[in-house]
Amino acid sequence: MVYLIDSHSLLYQVFHAVPMMTGPAGQPTNAIYGFANDMNRLRKRNPDYLICVFDPKGPTFRDHLYDQYKAHRSPMPDDLYGQLQGIRTLLQAMRIPAVEVAGFEADDVLATLAVAFGAKGMEVAICTSDKDCRQLINDKIHLYNARKDMIFGTKELLDDWGIRPNQVVDLLTLTGDSVDNVPGIPGIGVKTAAKLLQEHHTVEGILAALPAMKKSKVKENLETHQGVLALSRSLVKLDTNVQLDIPWDEWKLQEPDAKTLLQLYTDLGFSRFATELRTEVAKKMAKAKKPRTLFDMGDDDDEEVVIDPSGLFLEEAEWQGRYELIDTPAKLTEMMTSLRQQTRWAFDFITDSDNPRQTTIVGIAVSWQEGEGCYLPLRGPEKQKLLDEPDVLKKLKPLFEDAAIQKVGHNIKFELAVLRERDIVVEGATGDAMLASYLLHAGERSHLLADLSRRHLNHSPLPWSKLLGEGKLARRVDSVSTAEVAAFAAEEVDIALRLCNLLEKELAQKQLTTIYAEMEVPLIGVLMEMEETGISLDVELLQSLSREFTEQIKTLEADIYRLAGRKFNIDSTMQLREILFEELKLPKGKKTALTGEASTNQDVLEDLAAEGHELPRHIIAYRQLSKLKGTYVDALPAQVDSKTHRLHCQFNQTVAATGRLSASNPNLQNIPMRTDQGRQIRKAFVATPGYTLITADYSQIELRVFAHLSEDAALVQAFRDNRDIHSFVAAQVFGIDEVDVSSEQRRLAKVVNFGVLYGLSPYGLANTLSISKEEAAGFIDGYFAKYPGVVAFQDAVLNDARQKGFVTTIAGRRREITGIRAKSSYKMRNQSEREAVNTVIQGSAADLMKYAMLNIHRRLRKEALPARILLQIHDELVLETAPEVLEQVTTFVKEEMIQAIPLKVPVDVDVGVGPNWLETK
Repeated sequence: MVYLIDSHSLLYQVFHAVPMMTGPAGQPTNAIYGFANDMNRLRKRNPDYLICVFDPKGPTFRDHLYDQYKAHRSPMPDDLYGQLQGIRTLLQAMRIPAVEVAGFEADDVLATLAVAFGAKGMEVAICTSDKDCRQLINDKIHLYNARKDMIFGTKELLDDWGIRPNQVVDLLTLTGDSVDNVPGIPGIGVKTAAKLLQEHHTVEGILAALPAMKKSKVKENLETHQGVLALSRSLVKLDTNVQLDIPWDEWKLQEPDAKTLLQLYTDLGFSRFATELRTEVAKKMAKAKKPRTLFDMGDDDDEEVVIDPSGLFLEEAEWQGRYELIDTPAKLTEMMTSLRQQTRWAFDFITDSDNPRQTTIVGIAVSWQEGEGCYLPLRGPEKQKLLDEPDVLKKLKPLFEDAAIQKVGHNIKFELAVLRERDIVVEGATGDAMLASYLLHAGERSHLLADLSRRHLNHSPLPWSKLLGEGKLARRVDSVSTAEVAAFAAEEVDIALRLCNLLEKELAQKQLTTIYAEMEVPLIGVLMEMEETGISLDVELLQSLSREFTEQIKTLEADIYRLAGRKFNIDSTMQLREILFEELKLPKGKKTALTGEASTNQDVLEDLAAEGHELPRHIIAYRQLSKLKGTYVDALPAQVDSKTHRLHCQFNQTVAATGRLSASNPNLQNIPMRTDQGRQIRKAFVATPGYTLITADYSQIELRVFAHLSEDAALVQAFRDNRDIHSFVAAQVFGIDEVDVSSEQRRLAKVVNFGVLYGLSPYGLANTLSISKEEAAGFIDGYFAKYPGVVAFQDAVLNDARQKGFVTTIAGRRREITGIRAKSSYKMRNQSEREAVNTVIQGSAADLMKYAMLNIHRRLRKEALPARILLQIHDELVLETAPEVLEQVTTFVKEEMIQAIPLKVPVDVDVGVGPNWLETK
């Protein structure tokens, strides 16, 4: 079997089908990811050949035949163009041939290869969406949609166009191609061309029959424009005789260069592909009679190699570890004697749950010397030696609570929370390998211990799945022998200590120690307390909302069926497409990148609704209400902790590359505030009885940070004068007085104000505001003309990234960024350039918020006030306080947020007080 890939066709498909992704260095990776995914899927089919064909640079023979060929095609998007070299590197590592021939399009090379392989009696699948390739279909050659796993052959062609493969060139000759600017006969589309060919078989047959045809517009156009047919045919007919030497043996499917491919996956942040590759290679090595490392082994090397049970196939550094099982009181006494003499050690808990409020400690691992580790079993199988948990914790408590002893680990927020549940408040938590890795490589998707060990120690730790099994066959950790658990747990804590020691040195070298030691590590305790505290939820209100939303959804369903003329599955994209575009004949908007069918996404429905169509408007309302009900109204009550009867959100420091905190389990950052239904959900978040909620929200903080960093005189002065920044900008750009600014002009200015931060292009602004591209471009040009400091600031950020390979926030946070072009314009930033500017601004705003949280938390503890931070969502803090200290707390919360980091512009904080999250005033 042979798979021939139309690479550019596939690239465009995956670029538009896969949401925008960025790698660890801020580079766009969605097309590379989609392309790699398809290559991996095709490789699993075990073809004889897998070959990618590319279009060459420069003109082809068709350009010489017709100088207007493809004249109207838009240039490749910058964010896709920037991924082409990555695709080439990927294919090289995968050992998949990448073929291109100067002067010929990829389709011609595909045609030549298909015919050559077919002549050898091989089955050929051409992976393309280009309909020109339909002319190649025969009993050996067919087209294949890799993304939908669908074959397109003679039968499918007959069903779709009603013609045979040997009539495809004639059909395309008649219809031409507006995309490639191939001239055809005006008024003749696919259906008309197919009908003519069904009756007359060929173009020549059609022309011969012209005199006998009845008078019609089609006949008139054929008579008038038949002179273009020869040119049209020469442009659509594929060349199957491109001069190409085919190295048949060399191009056979080979094993990938796994070492290089794994490094590439790591550099791009494709952790799933990296894991799959390790697993795949490990299985192949396990099946070998003489297992050996995959790399750098000659054919005559008969040395047998022991396979690491972890399945990692890289050549690893020699790993030495002395790990001890502390399972008797005597051993514990001896260990405690040594531990009390240490000033720094790492610790880790083995538990039966990831919920710190309801978990059981199975064992404790401790390490104070690299290469060594102890495991204290508290639970295990019957007849195994175990330590007494109360006794162990009683002995460890003074050490945990001693601020002079440094405690480190990996993701120690969990351990701090587990101890807090047992009335042990850890002091001296000074290091976390996960946070250190995040500060050094903010764009990395994974900061898991195993990944960090492989990345920095060149060692793959023993995976727990090897010990416990997976899925339904998995065992409880307390059912496994303590000796086996000790080997895993002690190694983990040893790795955590080694990583902290190593990464903290690197932090010092890169001048990141301050933000690590004074911001991120201290914030662990703040977030742990917020997670432990949780927030009260009015479950009865949500249940009432659920009933109310159910009735509203039923009403919307009835209205939708009435407007559609019949019942159908509203959640079915296929049925909705049929209703909108086939039965109601509404205008089609975008096409889906995956199938090429008319899209029914939110943008398309909003466009149709804006044109006055009722059904799309009702469907939008139905979708919004259904999502609110399923994601929040019905889901939140189920997430209330059965022990505390509160909702406990998890706050993550190492997810957002810009430095912002994220929330999960549940994610409260996406509760909509623009609709009344969305606002009602916030009403369910209530103060603890006897307390009052406080909300403190930074006002336009990113714009203020932007003004501070850019030092643009006009923007700085506008904030100092407490102007409405959006009206101010609108007045400046339109050349009118602020009092004369209309609501529409202010809306335009608001979109541009925020859009400029994120590299909004004229095309993006035009789409957002439903205005012409020219009007949008004019406004953006006017903006930058009025605020030259903005241009200078952005250019400085990009130049910094270009020269250093990273950008820096106001507090010294760094993020690696690659892909900054030598010449870049504010009119069209690529993804890397947008990431660079956005990271500096959003990251600096995050710095302010984090320092504010730390200062507020310290002040609450110092003054022993009955108040606590509950949530941090975007630029907002939610606290609760006893009424008697309400004024005191609201005053200093605002003070601490304003003065977290001094700016050249005033910082404004909106503070509200109320019984619930919605009704704070």
